[in-house]
Amino acid sequence: MTIKDFNSKKAILTFDGKKYIMEELSEEIKEVIKSLQIADAQLKIHEDTLKLLSIGKNSLVNDLRKKLKNIY
Repeated sequence: MTIKDFNSKKAILTFDGKKYIMEELSEEIKEVIKSLQIADAQLKIHEDTLKLLSIGKNSLVNDLRKKLKNIY
């Protein structure tokens, strides 16, 4: 799903290979599109959070590895 606004022309929704002029869509459809955009944004936020947690975990694992190496 992509929405493009070509130089102040009408915004166009591309979905499943078809194009739709946004202003011609019903309010109900526009609300669904808005909800999908919010869901996409939330997914991106959580994906970024998972990446940061993974980086932090890897750092802790490396720290533990160094500390345990000093024991032997």
